[in-house]
Amino acid sequence: MQQFTCDFAIGTKGPGLFVFTRDVASWVADCGVEEGLLTLFIQHTSASLTVQENADPDVLADLKDFFADLAPRTRAYRHDAEGPDDMPAHIRSALTQTNLSIPVRNGRMALGTWQGIYVFEHRDHPHRRTVTAHLIGK
Repeated sequence: MQQFTCDFAIGTKGPGLFVFTRDVASWVADCGVEEGLLTLFIQHTSASLTVQENADPDVLADLKDFFADLAPRTRAYRHDAEGPDDMPAHIRSALTQTNLSIPVRNGRMALGTWQGIYVFEHRDHPHRRTVTAHLIGK
């Protein structure tokens, strides 16, 4: 059994979904693990991770709009020390995922045909998000 770790720095440009599937796929291939489990973890409380469709950009736009309606910036939140986008970002992050588990088969992530891995940025301004990867397998 082998283990590997890596940090991915993902630059965001404000609210939205930012794909980084190719970076992860390349790293997994370089590790040489044929069968195993990949865990991804985002080290932030105002952004999250998701596996979503990578073919139709309307899916990503609709998700962004849905979460904007679900946790609006216009509500009077108690926690506003970092601005009006901070607490809605925490709510959106709590409702999504901070970690993903993806099987590795035949040296590749076992993602579906139309699936991509995304950082879901919930803040209004650009950020540099760190995603830690852990791969275990043989």
